[in-house]
Amino acid sequence: MSSLMWYIFDFARKAWADAFTDAKTHPEIAEKPERFRDFPKVNKEYCIGCGACTVSCPSPNAIKIIREKDTEEGEGMTYPVINPGACIRCGFCAEVCPTDPKTLECGLNHLILPEFNIIPSKRQYIVDDYLCIKCKKCMKQCPVDAIEIVNDKLQVDQLKCISCGDCLKVCPVNGAMKGVFVENLQDQKDLILLAVNYLEDYINNKEEDLRSLETNGLLQYEVPLSGIWDEALKIIPDEEVALEIISNAINRLKIRVIDWDKDKCKKCQLCVGECPTECISFDKDEDAIVRDKDKCLRCSICYQTCPFSVIKYFIAKFALGDDEIIHTTVKASSLNEEIFME
Repeated sequence: MSSLMWYIFDFARKAWADAFTDAKTHPEIAEKPERFRDFPKVNKEYCIGCGACTVSCPSPNAIKIIREKDTEEGEGMTYPVINPGACIRCGFCAEVCPTDPKTLECGLNHLILPEFNIIPSKRQYIVDDYLCIKCKKCMKQCPVDAIEIVNDKLQVDQLKCISCGDCLKVCPVNGAMKGVFVENLQDQKDLILLAVNYLEDYINNKEEDLRSLETNGLLQYEVPLSGIWDEALKIIPDEEVALEIISNAINRLKIRVIDWDKDKCKKCQLCVGECPTECISFDKDEDAIVRDKDKCLRCSICYQTCPFSVIKYFIAKFALGDDEIIHTTVKASSLNEEIFME
């Protein structure tokens, strides 16, 4: 009974009544803290469509990349879309997003701050397994043991890498270790496309050489980089960056070249029906088989289909030297050999 009386007395105290009437939530609870990660906000106008956000997301179906339809005003925008039902608000998508300003925002995240940036350098070092000879010189040179062997392949652990570049200096194979730039991804794509188109056009203009090439013969050309250098600098003005991007692309580039001798074509049209992209058609007005080079996949189906060997198929490889000359080798394709090389 005494306990009950004590509770009644305590309940009736003025201090308790004042506290009850003036009650309010503590500011740290009521106000959204600066570090609170809400569902990511998408600034779609900054997106470059690189897909880094979708790769980093640990929750299935939480984020996907979409592309709007093209209109008369221009191409449709590409950007990520968040599914709130699947998103766990971890913030990984914002951490890895390379755009500045950020395409994705979801509250303060220490990895986005400059001193803790997940990509501490404008370069990210990777091993190109296509060119790597597994000499392990980079592995021995790395001061933080960031390079390791995984499934019989050398790989760089990006969480350990300090972007010192020592691995690049000791690599004996040009292009096997790459310092890939993580900025201006669309500009990099445009620059690589410029180089590829330049080399393909150069080879396609050597029709006489291609058509006289014997089965086991080789064509060798020295293509000057100066042919596209001024245009390349309009895309990426930094000469060092532009040269490295072009070099990384060219040193592993392999172009398939289709040559079509219209004068020898019998117009049987077998290639027309076999083309998977419908880039080959019969022009009734010109009475000739025509090929749309922009649609062509260089898949070689037309080459295999033609019963009169009118269509020729070649493989071109490249190496960019210190003299800024693109050393080019072209040979007639052997499909069996190519499949084995792949």
